[in-house]
Amino acid sequence: SRWKSFVLGSLSGVVEPIGAIAVLLLASVIMPVLPYMLAFAAGAMFYVVVEELIPEASNGKHSNLSTIGFAIGFVLMMVLDVVMG
Repeated sequence: SRWKSFVLGSLSGVVEPIGAIAVLLLASVIMPVLPYMLAFAAGAMFYVVVEELIPEASNGKHSNLSTIGFAIGFVLMMVLDVVMG
């Protein structure tokens, strides 16, 4: 029903404020690992974008090859950015 869908959707969003409060309370503890956590989140988002949102990348039987190619190209781009300034 609509009511049940609304309640379940609202309950799935309750986790976000709880997580935000936990991060605010533990900010000094997680500060050293925060860059790694953000890098992991960015990598996960890149994977989702390449694998799911670019339709040509997921067509055919070699869809993982395009994802790996994108990852290698991105790493090469970042290395060149750091080396060349």
